Amino acid sequence: QVQLVESGGGLAQAGGSLRLSCAASVRTNSCNYSAWFRQASGKEREFVAAITKSTGTKYYADSAKDRFTISRDLAKNTVYLQMNSLKPEDTAVYFCACGPQRGQHDYWGQGTQVTVSS
Repeated sequence: QVQLVESGGGLAQAGGSLRLSCAASVRTNSCNYSAWFRQASGKEREFVAAITKSTGTKYYADSAKDRFTISRDLAKNTVYLQMNSLKPEDTAVYFCACGPQRGQHDYWGQGTQVTVSS
């Protein structure tokens, strides 16, 4: 069974930066596709960014494009989300998820809170 653990959340000022990490407890082909989602209080969960393990192909939501960068470290079995130029509307609980292909999210982390002050 795959376990995902997020870290790196916290407080940031508008315009600041945070880097989130998503570490998988085991290395498996079940997580060829990894993604970040976020859910603000009282709002629906939304997609943020994704990356494939095999090719490093990246996908971004419009809200994240040009501000956030997703990356992977295969040796550490970890996916990162570098968030720059943070805005108050980025405030949310951020979740990582993975699965064998795009659109399939079999495993989820517990989430990490990101709060951006104005």
